Amino acid sequence: MRGQKGVALVLVMWMVALLTALVGAYAATARIEYMQGRGLHSGVVADAAARAGLDYALSRVQARDPDKAWLADGRPYEWRFGDAVVEVRIVDETAKIDLNAADPQLLASLFRVLGVEAAQADAVAAAIVDWRDPDDLTQPVGGAESPQYAAAERPYGAKNAPFETVGELEQVLGVERALYLRAVPHLTVASGLPLPDQRFASAEVLQAMGVDPELELRQRESTDGLEAGFVGGGSGTYSIDSRARLADGRQAVLRAVVRTGAGGLPGQAYIPLSWEEGAPPR
Repeated sequence: MRGQKGVALVLVMWMVALLTALVGAYAATARIEYMQGRGLHSGVVADAAARAGLDYALSRVQARDPDKAWLADGRPYEWRFGDAVVEVRIVDETAKIDLNAADPQLLASLFRVLGVEAAQADAVAAAIVDWRDPDDLTQPVGGAESPQYAAAERPYGAKNAPFETVGELEQVLGVERALYLRAVPHLTVASGLPLPDQRFASAEVLQAMGVDPELELRQRESTDGLEAGFVGGGSGTYSIDSRARLADGRQAVLRAVVRTGAGGLPGQAYIPLSWEEGAPPR
């Protein structure tokens, strides 16, 4: 009898240990699922806040009241949306250098401002013009048509047609990744202007245009940019960078180029020309 009781006790202890392990595993799984759900919820909230920042920025950049207007020259604006802090920067696309309209001198000047050696800057600018022009003749200074792409073992030649997106620039011969990343914030395909609008241009673009950036930016700050024709005087096509941050540290970023008043779907306030969203790297 004592032996049977001993076996029964051992079995009971094993059952208790097994149940304890099962309960512990269930609790751990439940906690993991809770944390995952919480993280997913925070991510959705942060994404919604970043999207709200874009919508709010459009309402402010088009405001006619100087006390409410936000300026499309890249300066940061902070806004609270519920528990989220949203930082928004707006840049009028006319403030950028148009890849399809700028002459090679302006393009080369921008690349020099961005730290590219003069000869390479001229060559890349010429290659951009060769990419967009309809002929097969290289520019007087450098350039690249299909034979040069073939010699560089590229599986494609010069497009010989306008840029459809700024992202195409990375396919142009001579444009390295580092240069592409430095240049992208200052380039557009949406303005159609040979020269950027000085009122909204960045310091780099101003310098490329031969304008003293310190003087221009100082004048903007001194008047807060609210002189006649500045408020509400944008082109209607804007780059918007909206960054939302929650109290728990969760962040979301939305970068978009949008065109307002373009006759989209009923009730649509703008048409997106490009759209990129996601959490920034930690």
